[in-house]
Amino acid sequence: MIKKLNYLRRIFKAYLSREESQLTFWHGTPEVNFDSVYDKIGPYYMPFSSKADYAAHLDENGIPMLDYHGAVGLQYNPIAIAQFGLGNYNLFTKTGETSRLDLFILAADWLVANLEQNQDGVWVWNHYFDWEYRDTLYSPWYSALSQGQGISCLIRAHQETGNENYLAAANNAFDSFLVQLDQGGVTYQDPKGYFWLEETIVDPPTHILNGFFWAIWGIYDYYIYTSDPRAKDLFDKGVKTLVANLPGYDTGFWSLYEKSGTRMFMLASPFYHQLHIVQLEVMHRITGIDVFMQFKDQWQSYREKRLFRYYALIYKVIFKIFYY
Repeated sequence: MIKKLNYLRRIFKAYLSREESQLTFWHGTPEVNFDSVYDKIGPYYMPFSSKADYAAHLDENGIPMLDYHGAVGLQYNPIAIAQFGLGNYNLFTKTGETSRLDLFILAADWLVANLEQNQDGVWVWNHYFDWEYRDTLYSPWYSALSQGQGISCLIRAHQETGNENYLAAANNAFDSFLVQLDQGGVTYQDPKGYFWLEETIVDPPTHILNGFFWAIWGIYDYYIYTSDPRAKDLFDKGVKTLVANLPGYDTGFWSLYEKSGTRMFMLASPFYHQLHIVQLEVMHRITGIDVFMQFKDQWQSYREKRLFRYYALIYKVIFKIFYY
């Protein structure tokens, strides 16, 4: 009960107060970056402009830290640092401002310095705080999402500078996608043979959708930069998984955040529903596969219906009360 009350206090402060919180960083407006190209490494697929300008909490070196409030407090988050870097890279390619390049390199250097081997010898970016997922993620924990976005940042840093440290770190981070969850990696093959990229390392896996998309973009970037056939194979397997399983994320009125395995669905929040729509459009631009655009249009139509938005929000609140 005390754990539940502490969680509710922290969430109330983050979501309902006017104080800066981790949401200051995460909850910008999801958008497609229309400056991106898809046959070579260039501007990242989402602009992340507001994340590039994040200034709520920076350490003495200018690296962003997120305030989760409560017992979690102020923390480094590898995903946020990668997105901060990618946002500044996008602005550098757009404006040519060297200050943006400096911030991008700052993030890339942090990623190189903080990539480390886990208990199984797999190179990962650890999160050094407990996180109240349905099953608590205990420090240190790692994620396919941070692996993918870290790789996307480092590949661009190597292309821009030629510094081999960036490519070496990207190579090490990529290896995590070649290893299953039970051996210290971030991938899972289900009984039907589908290949999943797991944002959270829990048993059974929950297949968080937005994390899968961002992780597979890292694999795609690695492939088009290195021509590594292993990355092409993983990317193709991931696309096959998404195409076959997207219908299972469609409730008929909203998208699912994950396959929670609970009696109630784990619906996406309004923010994550919009993020799914953007990610589906990017996947269509990368692959040309029509099913991604079909679901993008379908989920956009749900978002435009006020009744569906209200029902999804109420359902989500009830789910949180019972399962978190």
